[in-house]
Amino acid sequence: MNEKIKVLVVDDQYVARSFFEIHVEMAKRYELAASLANAEQAIAWCMEHPVDLVIMDVMMKYGLDGLTCARIIKSNHPQIRIILTTSTAEARWIEKAKKARIDSFWFKEYSEIPLTEVMDRTMNGESVYPGIPPNPDFGEISKYDLSERELEVLRDLTRNLTNEEIAEDLHLSPYTVKRHIENMLAKTGYKSRVDLAVNARVLGLVVHEDDRMEKKIWE
Repeated sequence: MNEKIKVLVVDDQYVARSFFEIHVEMAKRYELAASLANAEQAIAWCMEHPVDLVIMDVMMKYGLDGLTCARIIKSNHPQIRIILTTSTAEARWIEKAKKARIDSFWFKEYSEIPLTEVMDRTMNGESVYPGIPPNPDFGEISKYDLSERELEVLRDLTRNLTNEEIAEDLHLSPYTVKRHIENMLAKTGYKSRVDLAVNARVLGLVVHEDDRMEKKIWE
């Protein structure tokens, strides 16, 4: 009998973690090695235990983010296959994951490919990435009705930055930032910059890199 593929699940959300656990346990080829709520713990686990496949979320409440930890695991254990996942629609992480040689990337809320298929294809040596990034609705439009520059401004808005702070960060003038915000309000139908920021965060439309990489401390 062939030995089952050992899977490490890493997600700080209990519901998502349970979802991954069920998929692993129901698939005949796989067995659950461990289920962790902290990405840094995954680094240590991979050093001390046999692991064939890691399924890990990008965003973490505490400690290092999943993308950073996946990069560390991959550099130390290139034979371990890794599937990064996210419930957001942030597409910039796709290229970052590819540069880190992460095997596959799966959008929890938007992928048309079942997770088990991604697991099988990844373990068969294929790199599975979405052909088209998610394009969720945002007010009266969809995400990619916004320009790349508008999305950059929107990422800074989700950090509650002023026009002057956004202008400094993106090397623009405050007037240009103000114009981009006004254009986004006109396109989406939202009434204020606060509406833009709140809805972008709630929908996971964009995520600022500071939100992904900020190291939190256990309370």
